[in-house]
Amino acid sequence: MQLEYTDIQKILPHRYPFLLVDRITAMEPGLSAEGIKQLSGNEIFFQGHFPEEPVFPGVLQIEALAQVGGVALLSLEENRDKLPLFAGVDKVRFRGVVRPGDTLHLSTKITKKRGDFGFGTGVAKVNDEIVCEAELMFALIDSEE
Repeated sequence: MQLEYTDIQKILPHRYPFLLVDRITAMEPGLSAEGIKQLSGNEIFFQGHFPEEPVFPGVLQIEALAQVGGVALLSLEENRDKLPLFAGVDKVRFRGVVRPGDTLHLSTKITKKRGDFGFGTGVAKVNDEIVCEAELMFALIDSEE
């Protein structure tokens, strides 16, 4: 299953500049998702994050992984009206630098679900090299809409 940017906007509540997934390239609803983020030099965060040597902030790499996991979780019918929130991040490792022009390949697997909590692992790669990995915990809360 593939999703384009406008499809992702129908699932996730995030909007520019905080929607950090451009496309979902593969997905097993509730279990896993893979996506990409194309990084342009025009991205707002590059303007202030080392402007002379722009680097995609690590915390945003983690957020992008979580958003891919959020798409997988919210793709289940029983979660459609939920809001995905970070509940925890463990074992984060940054293994490379992400720069303007890079394509960030994001892969998140949901390893366990318990009630309104989901647990998963995420890996981000550029050119098949791991640049970031982490264990993620999600809380799914009722939306106020």
